[in-house]
Amino acid sequence: MSNILVVDDHQLIISGTINILKDRYPDTEIFVAKTAESAFIQLEHAEKQKFMFDLIVLDLSIPEKPGMTANIETGLQLLQNLLNKYPNLNLMVQSSYAKALVRIKYEIDEHQGGFVIADKGLSEQEMLTRFNLAINGATHTKDIKMGLEMKPEWLEVLSLAFEEGLQDKLIAEKMNIHERTVRAYWTKVQDALNVYPENCKQEGKNIRIQTEIRAREEGLID
Repeated sequence: MSNILVVDDHQLIISGTINILKDRYPDTEIFVAKTAESAFIQLEHAEKQKFMFDLIVLDLSIPEKPGMTANIETGLQLLQNLLNKYPNLNLMVQSSYAKALVRIKYEIDEHQGGFVIADKGLSEQEMLTRFNLAINGATHTKDIKMGLEMKPEWLEVLSLAFEEGLQDKLIAEKMNIHERTVRAYWTKVQDALNVYPENCKQEGKNIRIQTEIRAREEGLID
């Protein structure tokens, strides 16, 4: 059973999100917060109860407290705090204002947990696909792409994997990091290269092979 927190102040969106999630994950327990304050209260309560949410789905335009006006800055601040305090938390931004995320792109790129963006206008099937990506720790942020950006550690993973032929465990040892971090780097690299699990699955292609092909096309590896 999973625990999912939905942060949104629109009852229609909340109901629709819950229905989609309950249909796909019938054993999931879903919590709701309509303000940034309520979201923090529920997170603190979860920590006291010694459990963590498997996924937080949040809108960017939310009020800080009950009775206050919803605005994007409040949602961005909440998201930034979540990224800093919970580096391994799976997050999905379900919003019509996704382009505003470029303001905190550095923190998003540094995040080790899943991070997925979904416009509220997506179909139910595509929304489910994004939920699945997020809850499984994948990255999908092409909606805020501004050119190809690769961090040195991501390039090192590519080099060790495709030029030296190392598997993730040996890559982790070579880089002196946890194997989980290597997997996080992979999903960041694949997101930057627009290589996504759902596309590879539909086309019957291996995601690592497609990552290597795209990396060579971009000149990232020899």
